[in-house]
Formats: sequence, structure tokens, C-alpha cells
Amino acid sequence: MKKHTILFIYGTRPEAVKMAPLVRAFLLCPDSFNVQVCITGQHREMLDQINTFFGITADYDLNLMSPNQTLFDITSRCLVGLKNVLEKTNPHLIFVQGDTTSVMAGALAGFYKQIPVAHLEAGLRSGNKYSPYPEEINRIIAGHIADYHFAPTNQAVENLKKEGITDHVYMVGNTVIDALHLGLQIIRAEGEQKYKHFFSFLNFSRKIILITGHRRESFGGGFESICNAIAHIAKAYNDTQFVYPMHFNPNVREPVNRILKDIKNVFLIEPLDYPYLIWLMEKCFFVLTDSGGIQEEAPALGKPVLVMREVTERQEGVDAGTAKLVGTQFENLVSSMKELFDNNSVYSRMANAINPYGDGNTSKLIVEILKRKF
Repeated sequence: MKKHTILFIYGTRPEAVKMAPLVRAFLLCPDSFNVQVCITGQHREMLDQINTFFGITADYDLNLMSPNQTLFDITSRCLVGLKNVLEKTNPHLIFVQGDTTSVMAGALAGFYKQIPVAHLEAGLRSGNKYSPYPEEINRIIAGHIADYHFAPTNQAVENLKKEGITDHVYMVGNTVIDALHLGLQIIRAEGEQKYKHFFSFLNFSRKIILITGHRRESFGGGFESICNAIAHIAKAYNDTQFVYPMHFNPNVREPVNRILKDIKNVFLIEPLDYPYLIWLMEKCFFVLTDSGGIQEEAPALGKPVLVMREVTERQEGVDAGTAKLVGTQFENLVSSMKELFDNNSVYSRMANAINPYGDGNTSKLIVEILKRKF
């Protein structure tokens, strides 16, 4: 049997999380596939710790991370670096995931070299090219280049169909759920004591609210409003603990520190490594976020999600009732958080809604599809 070389290209922590279970699934088929991994380094430490946690070693590292890099820098350097990798590996198929600049550049490099491209998490659309920015355009470009489209939901399939993309489209669920279950298995196998020690500043007999926020479209007034709403609720519910792992971007850190740092039950901490994030997510009461991945992960753990965005490309979660789109306006944020604290039926309905993003078997399904295709 001929072995086919599959090249996985990714560059950020969210991509690494969603690629990890798929890479591991292909590695279980050494007679059929030769697995190669190229990381762009669009993120650095955050990316490396995901690979280490899941036991993945990169074959190529473009190491793109540099101070104050712009989208122009990342895109141009990524394309040039990938040209060299593709000439060395000559893969039969390139895998990209999601909507980062590394995804767009990876798909474009494959197109330039006339190598088939598979797009994991295909078909997500917000309908606004500037929200999220630049992700909406990145995934549209990748989607129109790709030869295989692994869509997480029926809505994603419909989005592709509206753009005339109907060949080799497969609704398979989302590998983020595979990663979540695999990650928690690894944590339990190694023991949870170090996680309890790490979060020793928390009282786990009290409610915990997990907060993440970093979207460019919220910089400025949006983040001011978000922080003011959190401050208001934290003071009103002073027996609840609010944990905010702060993104490194100064546009996030400045308002977060200025408005929230002196509130005793708000804990501003450094960004969490993935295993610590999912461990805390499993312990929390609900999640306040603008992260795409967390919109998918938290419902798998029975945690309601309040999405701090005006639009979301993950509308399925909103439709299923696992998530609520609350935007960045003070009044809406405050009322939505109060509702989850004070209305048990609303909380229970969101916590017990069926997660539309899959059952944790997406990676196996994709491997079986490509075995048949090859």
C-alpha cells in the first residue's frame, strides 16, 4: 500500500488544540500515512505548550513570532517559509484548521504549489468581513482554495453551499471536543494535585466565573464596557470569584487592570496553559468569553456561555441554547450575568442543552474518510 504524506500546518494555540487529536489519529495509521507537522510560530510559548501536552513534535518550525509584528509581516514571512517546507516534503495533502493568518497562508501556499488542501472546521461565517477581523476573510479564502472541507455542523455545510462549495464537504463535528476529552483524560491520569495547588487562591466551594476576552473589534470602548460590567457584577455578587486570564495584548491589559485590579473577588492572572484552562472550565459556574473555541468547549462540560460579541460564526451554539450572544454593552452584559445567577431555570436550560459540536469522535471519522479517498 502506498503511504501518503499529510502535512499539518498551524501556528496558534487554538489551531494546535484542534489539530492535536487529528494528528494523533493519523499517527495511529503509519501504514497508510506519513505525518509531517509544520508550525509557523505565529504564537510561540502558547503553541509549544499545546504540542508538549499532547505529545506532538514539529518537523518544521518557521518561528515567525517577532515583536510588534503586523498582518503584513506574518503573511509574507509565512508564505516564503512554507514554500521551502513544501519543496522539502512534497506532501499529497495539506491540512489547515480554522481562520488564522497561518491558515490563509497555508492554503494559499498549497494552491501556489498545486497541492490539495483540506480545511478543518470549514464553513464558519459571521457575515461581516471585519468581525472577526481578519479571521472572516482568512476562512473564506481558505474555503475557496480547499479541496476537502471538514465542517463541524450542518449550518457550516449550508454556509459553504451558499458560496457554491459542494464537492468533498463532510459534516464531522469539531475536533475541539476530541481535544477536550483527551486533555481531561491526560490530566486525570497524571493527577490533579498540581492543578489544585496552582489555583490555591480559589475557594472551590464558592462559584467561579471564567472570563476570557481578546477580540480586536472590542478594543477601546468595547473593553471599557466589558470591564465595567464585570466590576459591577463582581461587587454585587461578592461571594463569587471571577477569574480573568489576561491576553498579552496591551489593548486588553490596560482597561482590565485599570478597572478590575482592585476588586477583591476578581483575580487577574496570566494566560493559562491549555490543561489548566480546561481544568478550571470544568470547575466553573459559567463562562464569559469572546473566544470561538471556548464557545464549543464549555457546553461539552455543561457550562453556559455568554458570548461578548455582536455577531458569532458559531450561531449553532446560540440556536441550541448552550450560548447566549450578549455583545459588549454594559446593560446587556449585566442583565445576562444576573439572569444566570438568579434564575435557576434559565441556568439549567443552558447547562443541559445538547452541544451541537460533536461527540469526540471527529478525528477518527476524518481519518476513515481520507482512507477511502486515498
